[in-house]
Amino acid sequence: MNKIAIILCCFFSVFCLNAQNKFSIKGDVSKVSSPILKIYLTYYADGKSNTDSSIVVDGKYSFNGSLSEPVIANIRAIYADNPNPRVMSAVTAQRDNKSIFIENSKIKITSVDSFSNIVIKGSAAHDEYLKWQDYMKEESELSAQLNKQYIAYAKAKDAEGLKKTSAELAQVTERKKAKNKQYLSEHRSSLISMFVFKQFTGYDIDGDVAEPVFMAIDERIRNKPLGIEMAEKISIAKRTGLGKIAPEFTQNDTLGLPVSLSSFRGKYVLIDFWASWCGPCRQENPNVVKAFNDFNSKGFTVLGISLDQPNAKDKWLKAIHDDNLTWTQLSDLKYWKNDVAVSYGVQAIPQNYLLDPNGVIIAKNLRGAALQKKLSELLK
Repeated sequence: MNKIAIILCCFFSVFCLNAQNKFSIKGDVSKVSSPILKIYLTYYADGKSNTDSSIVVDGKYSFNGSLSEPVIANIRAIYADNPNPRVMSAVTAQRDNKSIFIENSKIKITSVDSFSNIVIKGSAAHDEYLKWQDYMKEESELSAQLNKQYIAYAKAKDAEGLKKTSAELAQVTERKKAKNKQYLSEHRSSLISMFVFKQFTGYDIDGDVAEPVFMAIDERIRNKPLGIEMAEKISIAKRTGLGKIAPEFTQNDTLGLPVSLSSFRGKYVLIDFWASWCGPCRQENPNVVKAFNDFNSKGFTVLGISLDQPNAKDKWLKAIHDDNLTWTQLSDLKYWKNDVAVSYGVQAIPQNYLLDPNGVIIAKNLRGAALQKKLSELLK
């Protein structure tokens, strides 16, 4: 083989390798009746969120990028008749959004008659995603139906209806968990296995339950960025599981003074992760206030950890005052990167940990009546 041939061969190999490490998306919305101005593509990869946009020209749009592994993504349409949507209703959310799986390949997306009614070609991961959705269809539909019932009962302030629906939702959640575990056992090398694993674990990961399921997934997938990230979350979950000594931390209070968890030894302590911007947290605060007032004199206290944002100390302090949170409050104002929240693997709020006087975690995520009941048992 002469020198020119060798150079051309090497060039072609490098070209092909680069092509394999990139994705291209070509979309067609020409059949959608309402004119679309722009498409947004959002996905999480390599430890960060990514958002890209594409102007629609003659019914066509496109995206290009590079991925280290297949990821779930969201595409969203911005219509000419509503170019600055602020509030998205359930109807428009279904019409304007679609979850898809993307990978390093040439992907073609065609909207058939509405933006979200799509046909995707060129993504093997998305093909698997559709099969998984079909596998979970019964539970997904039942869950959606029960969620609607729950909202209706909440609006009607029907306590019995809420209790009944909550119990039914819990049963469906367990069914989903069992089916996702079964799916993973039958698809160890699936392109979407890490996505399914996250559905299996949920936000509140039980490290001892999750670890064997995770280790059964193909090693090549576990060694990808999402797998490495999940391995770390499992490790954190095992360190913060029931029966474990709560990890020590020190963070500044509202006056800028450092406060350590260990300084609360000798009391039952509720480590309460919340934020001024978190609606569900603010709704739960009256229950925490009641628990504090009822049991503080019996050896119980609360330690608040706020995930408020940088330069938002005033909002944090106002929420403390408005909600009458009279216990110790800590924050480094790093939002989701709050050092304590990261060390405890917090992925959603409100979230809490109840510690005994020795600093041992004895319960997690107690809310409303459940918190009152547990404290009544402990502090008679």
